[in-house]
Amino acid sequence: MILVTGGTGFVGKPLISQLTELGYPVRTMVSPSPRSPDLPRKVPVEVAVTSLSDERGLRAAMVGVDTVYHLISGEWKGPRSSLLNVDIQGTRAVVQAAMDAGVKRFFYVSHLGADRASAYSVLKAKGIAEEFIRRSGLDYTIIRSALAYGAQDAFTSGIAGILQTVPYFFPLPGDGRSLLQPIWVQDLVTCLAWSLDDRGTINRLYEIGGPEYFPFTQITEMVMQKIKVRRRLLPVRPTYLRWLTVFLETIFPNLPISVYWLDYLATNRTCSLDSVSREFKLLPARFGHKLGYLEGQNWRTTILKSLWQRN
Repeated sequence: MILVTGGTGFVGKPLISQLTELGYPVRTMVSPSPRSPDLPRKVPVEVAVTSLSDERGLRAAMVGVDTVYHLISGEWKGPRSSLLNVDIQGTRAVVQAAMDAGVKRFFYVSHLGADRASAYSVLKAKGIAEEFIRRSGLDYTIIRSALAYGAQDAFTSGIAGILQTVPYFFPLPGDGRSLLQPIWVQDLVTCLAWSLDDRGTINRLYEIGGPEYFPFTQITEMVMQKIKVRRRLLPVRPTYLRWLTVFLETIFPNLPISVYWLDYLATNRTCSLDSVSREFKLLPARFGHKLGYLEGQNWRTTILKSLWQRN
């Protein structure tokens, strides 16, 4: 049995779909909520209802589990979540429950630049979480991923939403020249799934990204082209943009960007261009070839609905 934490998320849903297609039994964790969880459709998956702070619930979720894919993170939820509670203490709780249950493999999705000494909150939290996993004694595989994109993501969809909602201009953090290396979510998921049967990935840390580097300005221009919108790119000092984002997050908890999102744009977030093909023998998709999901959608309506949605 495979347990996927964060199975209702952007990476979790396609991962569950791929694992079940490969014939693996899968269970996912969902937090207690009055609303129905957004599970992958037409996929046979068990559900364990528990929170990261519920020790008994975590132990119950681990019954019969030999592999864990830990994906839960609070980074895209802004003020609605806590990196300390979710990414740090939550990971420690999941690791401890896995150790107690005798889990054999533990997979974790981290980020390029993760470092417990990092000045950026998300990357610091990811680095601390990685350390818990490495010291656990579990057979682990850690994948530090570049920003993943695809349908229903928070990256390109968030950019599209801002472009259609804010008239005349698009605020760029700094000069917008920071290099990113977007990876298609299905490529990330394939790397995670294929690693399961490859014992050479045990106790390894990988850094992976797409086959191209782009400055953030170029990514924004490519999104503009896909959604047929033109805006002036307006450089804004990162400090001012951070203050503005924090203020807006307190008013609109479902803002399509998070203050943590700005951490990725503060400096280059790249690794070797051949990382995926070299390590996983997979030819990764080119960014411009997979943006069709952005076309023909009213992103303004989507953003406005999410801003007023109650959690």
